[in-house]
Amino acid sequence: MSYQTDNAIIMAAGISSRFAPISYEKPKALIEVRGEVLIERQIRQLLEAGIHEIIIVVGCQKEQFFYLRDRYPVTIVENKEYLVRNNHSSVYAAREYLRNTYICSADNYFAFNPFEKETQGAYYAAVFSPGETGEWCLTTDADDLITQVAIGGRACWYMLGHAFWSETFSRSFLRILEKEYDKEETKTKLWEDIYKEHIGELPMKIRRYPKEQIYEFDSLDELRLFDSSYIEHSGSRIMEKLAAAFGCPESAFTNMEPLKSGSGDIIGVLFQCGAQRYAYSYEKESITMTGHV
Repeated sequence: MSYQTDNAIIMAAGISSRFAPISYEKPKALIEVRGEVLIERQIRQLLEAGIHEIIIVVGCQKEQFFYLRDRYPVTIVENKEYLVRNNHSSVYAAREYLRNTYICSADNYFAFNPFEKETQGAYYAAVFSPGETGEWCLTTDADDLITQVAIGGRACWYMLGHAFWSETFSRSFLRILEKEYDKEETKTKLWEDIYKEHIGELPMKIRRYPKEQIYEFDSLDELRLFDSSYIEHSGSRIMEKLAAAFGCPESAFTNMEPLKSGSGDIIGVLFQCGAQRYAYSYEKESITMTGHV
């Protein structure tokens, strides 16, 4: 059975704390990668595939996304709970649009256009890891139906990229989500967690792709491997301050992580320069050494 794609929901509400320090100043979805803004590339790919109803769910630094309404035929929906809930809340915020729907992450880079106006049913994109991985690994049956999802594995296909929900899948998932939404334990869950826990009620197949066709950048170090322009110039004011303070190029700073307070609030960035680890507080604009690498 084939399904005509109705729309796409692009989730862009998150903080992207691992993408420190750039994500403190600009949403990761709005950075340029090889000359194109990530989310704009994805919007254009959807439009080229004939998908003209595009919903963008925003939260953190939401105002920076508003220009997209003037440039593209998109609808912006606000997720007001992005700080206290995981990405299932973005699905919930856009629930009225769920039909035959692509579910996308705003920070994915597709080397080719993966979107289609007509598909064969619900699926999740996956790529293959020949070695050990900490990603969400999939077990499938002879018909490519996903039968199990496990975090971590070896020589396995793992979730990466977009998903397609058929209208039947959307109805079933929303019924489960509405039933579990108010539970305290739901707050920290990805929508994929909810899917994994109810996999028997939510039939979904795997859609396999070559690894070089779908990219996700969890850190500045990963982005630098894909787009070398970020090695010396990231566009981050914080990185410029660090380079000036140390008297060295931005390329000297690696292994960046969010610096958090005791209560879990992000207050700066941890980074490596040479054989030392440092902490930069963006509130105090201070740099302290934290130890050796």
